Amino acid sequence: MQSLLPVIALLAAYVVGSLSFAVIVSRLMGLSDPRTFGSKNPGATNVLRSGSKAAAILTLLLDAAKGWLPVVLVKWYGLPYGLGDGTVALVGLAAFLGHVFPVFFKFAGGKGVATALGVLLGVSAWLGATTALLWLLLAVVFRYSSLASIMAAVLAPVLYVLGDGSFWYLNKSITLAITVMAAFLMYRHAENIQRLIKGTESKLGKKSAHSAGHQLHSHAAAKHGHRHPPAVNETKVTQKDTL
Repeated sequence: MQSLLPVIALLAAYVVGSLSFAVIVSRLMGLSDPRTFGSKNPGATNVLRSGSKAAAILTLLLDAAKGWLPVVLVKWYGLPYGLGDGTVALVGLAAFLGHVFPVFFKFAGGKGVATALGVLLGVSAWLGATTALLWLLLAVVFRYSSLASIMAAVLAPVLYVLGDGSFWYLNKSITLAITVMAAFLMYRHAENIQRLIKGTESKLGKKSAHSAGHQLHSHAAAKHGHRHPPAVNETKVTQKDTL
C-alpha cells in the first residue's frame, strides 16, 4: 500500500489543481464566464477585466492555494510514509498541470501563474515571496501582467539555484519541476509574447470591451426601471458551460 502513496498523492494534487476557481468564483458572484471575454483565459487577470477586484483577488488566492496545499501537506506529513522531496516535486507539478489541463473543464485551463506561485511558496516561503515581489515590481513598472509573469517564470529556477545553501537546500527533482513549470508558462504565454511584440497586449487595469458594454447595458436598464432578458448568445454560453 505504501508504494501506492506517491501515485495517490500525485492524482489528488492533479484533481485539486483541476478546480478552475476563475470560473467557479465568477459564477458564484454572478459575473460573466472569464472564458467568454478578454483573453478568454480562466485566470485572475482576466477576471479583473470583468470589473470586480474582489473576484480577481479571491481567484488569485484560491488558485495559489491549490498549488501550495499539496506541496506543504507532503512536506509536513509525508516523510513517515516515504514521501520525500521527489514526491514534493511531483505533487507541485501535478497541481500546476491540473490548472493548465483541468479534468473538470475538458482539459482547457488557464496559464498557471498563480498556481505556480503557490507551488513555489510551498517549496519555500522565501522563494515564493521573492518571485511574487519580482512579479509585482515588473507589473508596476511595465503595466503588463503577461510580461511580468514571463520574466518571473524565467527567473524562478535561477533564484532557486542561487538560494541554495542560504535559504534552502537545492534538490534536483524540485529544480526540474520548477524548470518544467517555467517552460510551460512560456508556452502558455506564446500569444501574449506575440501581442507584446506587436504592441497590442492589454495593460493591467484595462477592462474588456465585454465588461464595459455589460456595465453600460446594466446602467441603462436600471435607469429605465427594468431589466432586459439576456442575449441569446449569452444564454447559450451559460448553458453550455454549466458546471
